[in-house]
Amino acid sequence: MTKKQSYSNYDAKGYPELHLGYADVILLGQWDGLSNALYSLHKGENLWVQFNVDTDVGVVEKYTLLNGTVEILYEGIRRDFQLGETIDASQYEKIILFHALSDAEILIKTTVEIFEPDFFETQVLQEEADAIEKLDGYTYMHCNRIKNYSIEVWTELDMPTSLLQTLRWGAYFHDIGKLMVPLEILNKPGSLTVEEWDIMKAHTIKGAKMMRNHKVDMLRKSAFIVEQHHERYDGKGYPFGLKGDEISLEASIVSVVDSFDAMTTERAYKKALPIKDAIQELVAGRGTQLNPKAVDAFLAVLEKKQNRWK
Repeated sequence: MTKKQSYSNYDAKGYPELHLGYADVILLGQWDGLSNALYSLHKGENLWVQFNVDTDVGVVEKYTLLNGTVEILYEGIRRDFQLGETIDASQYEKIILFHALSDAEILIKTTVEIFEPDFFETQVLQEEADAIEKLDGYTYMHCNRIKNYSIEVWTELDMPTSLLQTLRWGAYFHDIGKLMVPLEILNKPGSLTVEEWDIMKAHTIKGAKMMRNHKVDMLRKSAFIVEQHHERYDGKGYPFGLKGDEISLEASIVSVVDSFDAMTTERAYKKALPIKDAIQELVAGRGTQLNPKAVDAFLAVLEKKQNRWK
């Protein structure tokens, strides 16, 4: 069995485990020099895989479907992932998407030195995600949607896979600064006062500081996304009034997806907009509030999904 870490969580059999909300992962152990993990992907959720092409030659990263119904986007083709089929991510430089049409289990076999540090660091990050869920269940699910759709937009734009991990964690934790916002402000029905709005806006600065001071390196690298995701393309956003290409593409993508999700989900202080109305709002904000490139790519993703949103 894998050596235990001081911050690990374990299942009833003593295996290190992760509960990610959209999936559960159990680290089964090491055989033949490889880490073996059982990835239980929940119905309707995604597993994104990108092989790090900068790692040493000889790294293994294989995914085998054990049970369930899964759709895969691989080599530019969307198809069924067959039971017992194995995909070797180390032979493919593009992003691979596994989408669960039912609850499914995938066996992961990969190089110990690559998989296990990431696994145990993710356990630490999940503590942060659990804190967000306890704060506000909406925020937790909201963060997961922002992560998934931001990755889809990044893929649509055919951007480098080497930067995907930075986008993933920046998108997922874009609202981490809201842990510092009092709940009575966060969920207040009606308009905020000037003072309350100043407190709310500060979540970008506070969130970026939390990320930059984090013990996990991959979160520190994502801090700029947290800091910039409320900047506007026309320079009228916050906290710094950046505009145009001064705003990173990663933050611009998160801003588009975040805006759409905010419009199409119901909160205590507002009703959800219909999808078609939210799309019109995005188009109206293209080039003023929102980066045109990010808007166009997001709308292309939505069109492929027949404008379904979850």
